Amino acid sequence: MSVSLEPVAPPPELTVAQRLRSFLTLIDSRYEDITKATWKKVLYRDMSAGLVVALTAIPMAMGFAMAMGLEPEQGIIAGAMACLVGRTFGGSKYQVYGPTAAFIPVIAGLVHKYGVASGGTAAQAHGFLVLVSIVAGVFLMISGLAGFGRYAKLVPPSVIVGFTVGIAITIAFANAGEALGIATGGGFRKTIVTIVENIGTANYWSLLLALGTFYVTRRLLKVSIFIPAPLIGLGLFTVLAGTALAGKNIVLLRDRFGPVPHNFFAFTPPSLPPVTSSVLFDLAYFAFAIYFVSAVESVLCSSMADRLAQNKGTPFDPNREFWGQGLVQVITPLINGFPCTGALARTATSIKAGAVSPMAGYFKFAFKLGIAALLASQLEHVPMACIAGILLWVASNMIKVTEIREVAATGRLNTFVMAYTAVMVPLTDFLTGVLTALVLHFVLTKLLTKRAKVQQPSASGEPA
Repeated sequence: MSVSLEPVAPPPELTVAQRLRSFLTLIDSRYEDITKATWKKVLYRDMSAGLVVALTAIPMAMGFAMAMGLEPEQGIIAGAMACLVGRTFGGSKYQVYGPTAAFIPVIAGLVHKYGVASGGTAAQAHGFLVLVSIVAGVFLMISGLAGFGRYAKLVPPSVIVGFTVGIAITIAFANAGEALGIATGGGFRKTIVTIVENIGTANYWSLLLALGTFYVTRRLLKVSIFIPAPLIGLGLFTVLAGTALAGKNIVLLRDRFGPVPHNFFAFTPPSLPPVTSSVLFDLAYFAFAIYFVSAVESVLCSSMADRLAQNKGTPFDPNREFWGQGLVQVITPLINGFPCTGALARTATSIKAGAVSPMAGYFKFAFKLGIAALLASQLEHVPMACIAGILLWVASNMIKVTEIREVAATGRLNTFVMAYTAVMVPLTDFLTGVLTALVLHFVLTKLLTKRAKVQQPSASGEPA
């Protein structure tokens, strides 16, 4: 998947009232492929794609939730609800919504600061996350109404690729501890220090499970994307942990989180900690982070989906996509979920599995909840090391050598900005890394452009 964004023909400029009416029209041209002559074939293809994505997404959603410091069932409900809301109100025919790796450092940072690790409770941290997400969602909806969707495409590929690599590094090191059976917590540097200090206590049976899950997932997906590789890898090594490796001190999901409930739906209202300047700053900081990730990743994913599906019909609408993303961030956390956005890998899987219309998202919603409810009693026996193995696969899959080469081929400036972003995101935090990279990119680009104009020879051969 190339990160370069091909221009999409912009729709006629609309007023705010016209945009709102179009956003509230639920059955629109996104469903143009469902006709009297084709509806059976289209719905069959969408149903098949929804099943494949649901089977793949269940273990990944659990893993993302746990990496964020949340409960595994919250990942399941978040992925299902995000797809339901996003497919109803979003601007793309093909996009699959759910938990994404880009949100891990943002949400994990909030949960760590306001949750159990800092003297609070899980409910307090999630309540604040709900409030932050609603604020971000409202601003996304306003941005869609104002026609700001087109501006998300201005983020340069050098920053996008560097950000992706930085997130991959963060995820890999955050899960290295679980793979080794070492309890870690805190930021990137603290995690590394904890692993180094406790490497002598590592459980190498856990490492075997993590690497085994990683290998099986990676190999099976090379055979066919139609194989629910993460679920198969999880199942194989969960059985191994419960039989041949029983008594080897393998940490299971239930040891960390307790039983996985069958009832995923629960209303979780927003809450605000005692108001201080620090809390207000964090409210603005995390809301902007969620807004930024949602805006950039959703437009990037929608653009990729149109190209991958060779869409000859209605192109994605970036403004409607902002509106849909906003509703995802408002509604999903209120039902025991957390912020989600367009998922690049799952969208690609859905399209390759035959998805044609937004109905594939509704099938994914139904299959994901149904299968997860049936497997709930088995999911609590999953080793934490297996979840780490899946997330290590996610991290490795995020780093695309072709994308890095594409950016490097555009010049030293973009290569430097890409490398800077990749290093600063794990070493500092999401916003510091990305925003300073954006400033660096635009300032250096302007300086080099000005320098080139000064050095450009005039008609007489003298410098201008």
